Amino acid sequence: MSAQPRLLDQVRNVIRLKHYSIRTEKSYISWIKQYIKFHSLRHPNLLDATHVESFLSHLAVDRHVSASTQNQALNALVFLYKQVLNIKLEEFGINRVRSDFILFRMSCGHNKVSSDPTY
Repeated sequence: MSAQPRLLDQVRNVIRLKHYSIRTEKSYISWIKQYIKFHSLRHPNLLDATHVESFLSHLAVDRHVSASTQNQALNALVFLYKQVLNIKLEEFGINRVRSDFILFRMSCGHNKVSSDPTY
């Protein structure tokens, strides 16, 4: 009776099978680890669209990452769910982050989305 490989080993195996670059592998592994840690070490099988969205919002609002960085994190999570866990993220209804939309934190503590690049 052989045990199934651990999640990150499964991710590495699929990435290598698809001949992705080593930098992509390291990046995806890092984002997946951050996602799991953000959700108190719960397995991604137990998480849904709201968890993905809250992680991406955390990156934008609390860590102030750029839209391209959010998209890189989203790509890693899409890969995890679609290629490794065989769960379709389309069912989650998650969209890509557009670089002309800037998320920022207002002084009163509320979040606002603006398409005005002057912010």
